[in-house]
Amino acid sequence: MTDEGLCIDPTKPSIARVYDYLLGGKDNYAVDREIGDVFKRDLPGSVAIAFANRAALIRAVGEIVTTTDVRQFIDLGSGLPTADNVHQVAQRHAPESRVVYVDIDPQVLVHGRALLEENDRTRVVAADVRKPDDIRSHPDTLELIDFDRPVAVMFSAILHHVNDEEDPTAIVRYWREQVPSGSHFFVSHFRSGNNPETLEAERILQQTFGRGRWRTDAEIESLLDGLEILDPGIVPASLWRPDTVDNRWNTGGERELTVWERLIAAGLARKA
Repeated sequence: MTDEGLCIDPTKPSIARVYDYLLGGKDNYAVDREIGDVFKRDLPGSVAIAFANRAALIRAVGEIVTTTDVRQFIDLGSGLPTADNVHQVAQRHAPESRVVYVDIDPQVLVHGRALLEENDRTRVVAADVRKPDDIRSHPDTLELIDFDRPVAVMFSAILHHVNDEEDPTAIVRYWREQVPSGSHFFVSHFRSGNNPETLEAERILQQTFGRGRWRTDAEIESLLDGLEILDPGIVPASLWRPDTVDNRWNTGGERELTVWERLIAAGLARKA
């Protein structure tokens, strides 16, 4: 399937491509590396946020697919394909698992479709996370996802790019109302540390993209209103179930976390 209007502009930075660069990927341009280098140079250690987030996502997918009957995932704001994508982790344990990736970045769509074209249990949908009904009603979503059965909705590092006035809580509520009991919701989110590092990182993102909102644990928890937040609750991502089955990216363990690793939180919730 193709989408009209897909145009990659190498002169404008992309959140997905900056994230790809910070993770060591190659699908980025000079303008993205320039922004990424600001974090590497001026905020040394901040790259740990990207790795801690990715690790928690992988563990969450592994946890869901090995401890529940959920076999279908919607990955919202999925970003550029990298090692251990959601479908790779899920299908490693349950080959029948189905995944819909959602992103608005045209490069994500081009690369994602090229990589996934041979996997008939995955789709890449061009849509804005702030317009959830466009995602829910998309033909590719309807083809792959059975909304009468539990779904795992993954909000990995996406809700912090939804500003307060865009009502991120309403986005989560929409999906909560669309899926049946037994569905799971994973959230990872920039975690406010009330420190200079938080303020500077937030300033850079707002200046560059006009978005990027650090929130407190209580604010992150409120995004999951109406859902049962599972143990260990909203915690630094590196401390979210570090000993689960898919822990190859484990960045926490028993050691003391850096200030940067504490600036990304994760949590898993269930619809009763």
